[in-house]
Amino acid sequence: MQAFIIFFIPYLFSRLFNYIRERPHQSVSKKESKSSRYLAGVFTGDLKLGMEFIKKKIGHNSDVHFRDFNIGNTGIRAAIIFVEGLSDKDLIDKYIMKSLMIDFSNKNQSTFLKGAGFNKIIKNQFLSISEVNEVQNLNDLIPKVLKGSTALFIDGSPDVFILGTVKGKTRNIEEPTTEALVRGPRLGFTEMLNDNTAILRQHGENESLTFTKFQVGSRGKKDLVVAYIQDIADPDLVQEIKDRIQKIDIDYLPETGYVEQLIEDNYLSVFPQVQNTERPDRVISSLMEGRVAILLDGTPFALIVPVTFSMLLQSPEDYYERWIPGTLSRLLRFLAAFIALLVPSLYISFISFQPGLIPTKLAISIAGTRDGVPFPALLEALIMEIAIEILREAGLRLPKPIGPAMGIVGGLIIGEAAVNAGIVSPIMVIVVAITAICSFTIPQYSAGITLRILRFVAMFFAALFGLYGVILFILFLCCHLVILKSFGVPYTSPAVPYSLNDWKDFMVRVPLKMMKRRPKLTKTKNSIRKG
Repeated sequence: MQAFIIFFIPYLFSRLFNYIRERPHQSVSKKESKSSRYLAGVFTGDLKLGMEFIKKKIGHNSDVHFRDFNIGNTGIRAAIIFVEGLSDKDLIDKYIMKSLMIDFSNKNQSTFLKGAGFNKIIKNQFLSISEVNEVQNLNDLIPKVLKGSTALFIDGSPDVFILGTVKGKTRNIEEPTTEALVRGPRLGFTEMLNDNTAILRQHGENESLTFTKFQVGSRGKKDLVVAYIQDIADPDLVQEIKDRIQKIDIDYLPETGYVEQLIEDNYLSVFPQVQNTERPDRVISSLMEGRVAILLDGTPFALIVPVTFSMLLQSPEDYYERWIPGTLSRLLRFLAAFIALLVPSLYISFISFQPGLIPTKLAISIAGTRDGVPFPALLEALIMEIAIEILREAGLRLPKPIGPAMGIVGGLIIGEAAVNAGIVSPIMVIVVAITAICSFTIPQYSAGITLRILRFVAMFFAALFGLYGVILFILFLCCHLVILKSFGVPYTSPAVPYSLNDWKDFMVRVPLKMMKRRPKLTKTKNSIRKG
């Protein structure tokens, strides 16, 4: 017995000593493990560590607010994080703070347990907010908080609540300013993505209307939506668009113009390969033809793909009027596009190289008006065209009350002064004025810019080779257009490749009763437009 005591007591003391020595290290290792998880952004229920992590990330911002409080009389600590101006304070005070601090005290708390079960009770009984999500990674909640959501931390609970308290700042729905119509809906998109998708859903009631959301921008993240009709749009086209959007790698996308430039087929082409619009009715009509729309948060301009050049010369009003007036308006636009592109170059070629092609009386009249003009036809045209372009740009940048007046008055004064000074001939002023007026008839602003750029190229071709230069320019232009594609669709269709069915809605708009099929170029699942 004595031998047992002699050997056992030292052994017991040694075990106790080792336990006491190792216990602090174990607690430190546990603490280090917990801290290491927070360095990775994982919330484990420690409110203090969680708030420290968030404050290190976004606590330096003066508009980010942190609020600590107790849940009822339980003694359980909680905290919320929200951004002033983006989050609805009334919603936070009434349906979060009041519910957890006051309404919770009036309930029987004997069955409330700390942890996941407590989270479930909070979510199902006390948070009277429609949008409630739970996250564990703190890095996931920071972008949502910075967009207006409220983060709710509960000490000891493994998840963080993300509450939908976004207070949207938006303007009223107004008539589109860039696509004015005499007859048609007075409804345009706004800068709020949710409003725009709601407009499409409301005015295009269709259970197959599908919205797929993406987040674009590596630093400033924004929501982007791809809209299409599932049982009409070509799945390969939809997938191609999604793939191109997912490949976008840029810090920030302020407007759909960035998206357009990053997903188009040929960024070196002067022609727009994506159509932009403010009009929901144009978007819905395009979706019904099997096309796809792209909407970005923060801009009222939606994108439509694929696009052909003929679409850029069409207006929604062509379909709201009867087919004869609609066809006449469309033919006038095609003629105006031809005039805006080629008339100055034809004038230069006739005056400088082929005056014999002009009727005699007209040639004598033009020669009389050019008497005393010191510049050749090309320089004369460049002076007037550049002056008109500068006036047009100035009219756009000036305040609305004086912009249009400045453009008109400036054009009249400069034209009259140039003729009186003998710098340009009166016939050149007429040619430039007609060209400018015709360029204003193009429904799409981007298409109008394209014609204005190509007009200068055609003028230089005409100055070098005369009428042969104009023909050479047209051949080069046709070759480029035939090669160009928009998401696999030929840019010149339905002219090239030829499609008789699609010619019903090309330069001539036939009666609606005859337009029974959707365009073949979009390769739709359901080609029948009616029935």
